[in-house]
Amino acid sequence: MQSTLPTPLSSESYTRGGGLVDLLAQRIVLLDGAMGTQIQLLKLSEALYRGTRFKDLKQSVQGNNELLNLTCPNLIEDIHEEFLQSGVDILETNTFGATRIAQQDYGLADLAYEMNVAGAQLACRARARHSKPGHPRFVFGALGPTPKTASISPDVADPGARNVDFETLRLSYFEQVSALVEGGVEGLILETIFDTLNAKAALFAIEEYFEQTQQRLPLIISGTVTDASGRILSGQTVSAFWLSVRHARPLAVGLNCALGAALMRPYLQELSQAAPDTYICCYPNAGLPNPMSETGFDETPEVTSALLHEFAKQGLVNIVGGCCGTTPQHLFEIAKVMGQQSPRALFRTD
Repeated sequence: MQSTLPTPLSSESYTRGGGLVDLLAQRIVLLDGAMGTQIQLLKLSEALYRGTRFKDLKQSVQGNNELLNLTCPNLIEDIHEEFLQSGVDILETNTFGATRIAQQDYGLADLAYEMNVAGAQLACRARARHSKPGHPRFVFGALGPTPKTASISPDVADPGARNVDFETLRLSYFEQVSALVEGGVEGLILETIFDTLNAKAALFAIEEYFEQTQQRLPLIISGTVTDASGRILSGQTVSAFWLSVRHARPLAVGLNCALGAALMRPYLQELSQAAPDTYICCYPNAGLPNPMSETGFDETPEVTSALLHEFAKQGLVNIVGGCCGTTPQHLFEIAKVMGQQSPRALFRTD
């Protein structure tokens, strides 16, 4: 079934970020790589995560990457800088887990808004140093899936149990969107979706924010196929997932995480066919997990870039980047091979 819903593909549809629409009409656009991987490579101590502001916290916060927006902002800005130097067009903010729901695990739910504003400002500062008329750069606010799911029971002995509801998710995402826009982002990316009901709560909050503020920013929606079944964790095929979220009129829809590019290919092909009038985004992991590798994943920059180059030659993609295990060097190699490739053509059906 083809989409017949109108999608806001003209730059005039947006109050911010409309220049990305013009760029997508010209070439394949490059999204950045794995913020989490870059942070892990720094091997930061508990003390660095805490900084002076949170030195007396009773609970451990090591691994709370979003807290670094407040305690080590220079490190986060440096990572953005490295990705920009590799040639990327879109930076994602370091806010994947900066929802009130996710931060409850660290006892820092009340800091979620501040983390998002700071994360947006850090990325925007880095972008401002690199963006120029001949090569504009964009900052997209990253919204992760939260560690709680509205569709799946956390208790195998009680299939009907849930640890979060739609309204709690909506409020948490509304707060995050508000903070990201305040911080200056030019778009939003709802990513690593494994539960469509969680995603629907986020999309409801996003649209609610747009209506209340009379603003509209470009939106990218990216799901995660978790295994060889070709389904996301809450049970939908890629095509069914798209039919469930297309009402949000995203600028682009795509797949990320869980799989490397080689295993992602058939699902990307399915999505490209299901959404002929919407741009397609793809940012896979750097192959399979490998604990012996420095980044924790198998693929070298050359291998990942070659696989994504094949996707481009087959006319499958408009936006490419990297997820877990991808470094600025991966993105540098991807940028090199994408230079001469044409973007996937859109086919409007309205």
